[in-house]
Amino acid sequence: MKVVFLTLLCGLVGAAQETPAEIDPSKIPGEWRTIYAAADNKDKIVEGGPLRNYYRRVECINDCESLSITFYLKDDGTCLLLTEVAKRKEGYVYVIQVDGTNTLEVIHVSENMLVTYVENYDGERITKMTEGLAKGTSFTQEELQKYQQLNSERGVPNENIENVIETDKAPGKMCKGGEKDEAILDHSGDLWLIHEGVECWVHLNGCEVRGETE
Repeated sequence: MKVVFLTLLCGLVGAAQETPAEIDPSKIPGEWRTIYAAADNKDKIVEGGPLRNYYRRVECINDCESLSITFYLKDDGTCLLLTEVAKRKEGYVYVIQVDGTNTLEVIHVSENMLVTYVENYDGERITKMTEGLAKGTSFTQEELQKYQQLNSERGVPNENIENVIETDKAPGKMCKGGEKDEAILDHSGDLWLIHEGVECWVHLNGCEVRGETE
């Protein structure tokens, strides 16, 4: 009887442990936008929070030995465009320095959806968070459910999900050419900037841009 009980118990424990999904590295590179973020310390990801990132691009370096991640941070109304390199620790787990030390793991990727799990150590505490990225500007209902499932598996509360795309006012671009750093108002009163190094008009959306824009 004890043997049967132990066998059943071991089976239940094994069933409860999710087998990590296979990651197809060919699907990681691309133009990605942050749709949702969630964290056990929600203050880190609310608008203006230090870990609220607006992704733009992910590139693989040396067969994904490193990831080049381009994203915006918003600091006191200033949009900062950053490109940081995450170095592989093992598998698809990487280390990147943004507001402390971050262990970033790619836990799901498909044609239109990429989800990362991040543990951020800011010198005082560890924050567990996820970021759900898409090639477009939204998730399907099935993709949202998948994102919520991944949160549950990683112990990140779904009630702390932030709809990041709703506040993505980092610059977009309209390529029209012009002199660098020339600012004009268009007919709607919106401010546009032709920024150094970019032959485009960049819609500021209330942000001052520092760095080369995308």
